[in-house]
Amino acid sequence: MIVAVFLPLFPMSMLFNALMAKVRPLIFRLALLILWPQIGLGILLISGVEVPSWVPIWAGFTAIFYAFRLTVIREMCVWISFLATSSWALLWLFISGDLSSHAIQVALALSLPFVLLSLLANVLIQRYGAAYTGLLGGLAQNMPRFSGTLVFTVLAATATPVFPGFFVVMKAIASTGLSLMVMVGFTWLLWSWSAARLIQGTIVGKNPDNEQSDISLQVSWLYTFALTFLAIGGIVYIGGLL
Repeated sequence: MIVAVFLPLFPMSMLFNALMAKVRPLIFRLALLILWPQIGLGILLISGVEVPSWVPIWAGFTAIFYAFRLTVIREMCVWISFLATSSWALLWLFISGDLSSHAIQVALALSLPFVLLSLLANVLIQRYGAAYTGLLGGLAQNMPRFSGTLVFTVLAATATPVFPGFFVVMKAIASTGLSLMVMVGFTWLLWSWSAARLIQGTIVGKNPDNEQSDISLQVSWLYTFALTFLAIGGIVYIGGLL
């Protein structure tokens, strides 16, 4: 089932993560994060295939599997890739329900924070040569603007209120049966746990020996506007849509 590649279901989901690990140019990585689930949704809309009732359960297990793996991942680009896979798997809950006509907007709302987070990971790669948590501790001292931006972007990516992902998760919990409700709730818990570990391993701790310049004030304001836009969109549009 080719749709299971683009709306990731394990083990077909491994293709996306393998591709993200191989693709180096930032622009292509960002394009994949935006377009990958949209391709799957487009195929479903064109084909008109009805989603079997057991697929959402498969999607729930996929979301939990990648959410659990997030808790031990230290490389930020891989972390983003796994979080995207876990989040997009939940789209099957909307496709099989009464919100199928809004699935494209929901997928875009989930993907935008991953794009912002990838741009921040690229900042670390440019300055330090890598973006590993635990090796770059203490960034709050050297790069306070970057650190504050990173914290809020990670919160946006992991469905923290009031960002769009929060309303997506709430709707998924409210519109499913007990088993899927527990699976989605556990997935969300693992996202939050892994987010805390990522933030702790990146901005907390001793000052790294190799000090680098912080992001500019203009860039930090651009992120502020982007995150504010996501928050407002989450409350006004996604929250009202769902």
